[in-house]
Amino acid sequence: MYDFSPTPEQQRVVERVRALMDELVYPNESRMVPHVGLPDDLLRPLQARVKAEGLWAAHMPADAGGLGMGNVTLGLINEQLGRSPIAPRIFGTAAPDTGNMEILWLAGTPDQKRTFLEPLMADEVRSCIAMTEPEVSGSDPTLIQTTAVRDGDEWVINGHKWFITGASAAAFAIVFAVTDPDAAPHRRTSMFLVPVTTPGYEFVREVPVMGDQSLGGHCELRFNNCRVPADSMLGARGDGFALAQARLGPGRITHCMRWIGVAQRAFELMLARALERETRGQRLADLQTIQNWIADSAAEIHGFRLMTLQAAWLMDRGADARTEISMIKFAGARVLHDVLDRAIQVHGALGFSQDSPLEGWYREARAARIYDGPDEVHRMVVARRILRHFGAGRSEAPRAA
Repeated sequence: MYDFSPTPEQQRVVERVRALMDELVYPNESRMVPHVGLPDDLLRPLQARVKAEGLWAAHMPADAGGLGMGNVTLGLINEQLGRSPIAPRIFGTAAPDTGNMEILWLAGTPDQKRTFLEPLMADEVRSCIAMTEPEVSGSDPTLIQTTAVRDGDEWVINGHKWFITGASAAAFAIVFAVTDPDAAPHRRTSMFLVPVTTPGYEFVREVPVMGDQSLGGHCELRFNNCRVPADSMLGARGDGFALAQARLGPGRITHCMRWIGVAQRAFELMLARALERETRGQRLADLQTIQNWIADSAAEIHGFRLMTLQAAWLMDRGADARTEISMIKFAGARVLHDVLDRAIQVHGALGFSQDSPLEGWYREARAARIYDGPDEVHRMVVARRILRHFGAGRSEAPRAA
C-alpha cells in the first residue's frame, strides 16, 4: 500500500542537502553561540549558498519561493537538517519562523505578506508565536486568558505569555488572544500580528531552561494595553484555534523527522564507539548488551521513520492524519530519548561530558515530550479517536497504519 522509496527527484534533493551539510554545516558547528546560533558574518554567506542551490525555505510552496514538493520530501530533507542544530537556520527552516511563514501565507492579506512574510522568508527578521501562558494549561488553548478588545479602529491586547520560543530575537509576534469570550470554545480566539516595538509589548526575560540550542531562547512576555490597528488581525475573527492547528500539523512532521536525524547521528556515534573501544580484552561491539542496544535502536529508528513518512504521505493526499501525527509525536519523543540514552551509556564518561555532542542533544530531547502538546495529551487524542471509530459499528479495532 505504501512505497516510501524516494523518487529520483526526491533523491536528488536529499543528496544535494546532504552534500551541503558536509560542506557548510558540520565544519561550523563549533562556532554556534547558545540561543543565538552562528555569527551573522558567517551565517549570511552560508545562507546565500543554500539560496543559490534552490534549497531555501523548503517548507514553503513554490509560489511563495519555497521548494513546494510536499510533506514527504520535506520530511526527508528535515531528517538531514535535524542532524545539526545550526542547519535549520542556514536552510531557512528554523522554528518558529517556519510555522509563522506558513500561516502568513495561508491567512495573511497582501499587505501582511508584504510587511511580515517577505522579510521573514528572506531571514531579514525573526518572529515568535505567543500562545502559551503561565496561569493556564498550555496543552488546552481553549483556556487562554489573554484578551483583545476592539476599541474603534484598534484592538487592545492584555495578557501574560511565557515559553515563547525565539522572542528575544523576534521583530514581531503572532499573538493568540480571546476576542469573543461568549463564543464556542474553538471560536473564542483570534491571532494578531504585533511588532515588538508596539507600545505595551513588554519583553520580560528569557526563561532559563534545560538545553541551549534553541535560537532566541524561550521567553516571557506581557501585553499591557497593547494597541494594534484593526488590520493586524491574522485571518478572520475567531479563526485563532483553526490557524494554530493548521500550523502545528506540518510542524510536527518537521519536528519528528529532525528527531530522526538526531537519533540517527547519535546511533552512528554509538556504532563507532562500540567498534573502537575495548574493555577487558573485548570490543564493546562484541558484548551482548551493546549488541542488544544497537539492535533495539536500529528497529526503533526504522519504525519511527516509517510512521512519520506515512503521516506525511497521508497529509500530501489530503487525508485526515490527526491520529498518525499524534502517534509519531509521543512515539518519536520516546525513541529520541532512548537512543540518546543508550549512546551516552556506550560512551561512558565521554558521553556525559561536553566533549561529545550527546549530552547537549540529550538535554534538548527532554523538551520533546512537552512542546507541541505533551505526550499524555497526544496519547489521549489517539485513544479517544480509536475508541470512537471502534464504537461506530465496527466489529474490529482500526488498524494502526
